Amino acid sequence: MECPCGSGRSHADCCEPYLTGAAWPETAEALMRARYSAFATGRVEFIRESHEPGSRDEVDDDATRQWSQSAEWQGIEVLATDGGGPDDDEGTVEFVAHYSVKGTAHPHHEVATFQRGDDGRWYFVDGVVAGAGTYRREQPKVGRNDPCPCGSGRKYKKCHGGPGAAT
Repeated sequence: MECPCGSGRSHADCCEPYLTGAAWPETAEALMRARYSAFATGRVEFIRESHEPGSRDEVDDDATRQWSQSAEWQGIEVLATDGGGPDDDEGTVEFVAHYSVKGTAHPHHEVATFQRGDDGRWYFVDGVVAGAGTYRREQPKVGRNDPCPCGSGRKYKKCHGGPGAAT
């Protein structure tokens, strides 16, 4: 079986030793790829174990398992790395994880932060969704009791803004 992380190597020769605890990733990128493989193969315990020890309690095993099993995992693209090498203590990995749920594609673009622990292992610290800009409304917000912007003279909630309202 080819490794889900997209390395082109077999799972047994790539991420599986990390997921089983036989080895630990030597770089932040290798840890990111192993975490993707853990999601793709349902190895939720590795997701928890690879979290920075101080934040492991924030991992909801049941929700992670449910999401892992409900998704069809289609691959990961590593777009950039900064630090995270064998001689570094911190690093970031920008990636896009491709998966679908019920036939709908969901590319997840994130910049993940990693840190080397006191034990010398790399750990996931945090992730920020990339490219998610702030939404700015073009028009002023219309309140429920304001006149409807369609010009009917009725309150917005009785015209276009409420359940069962005229549309």
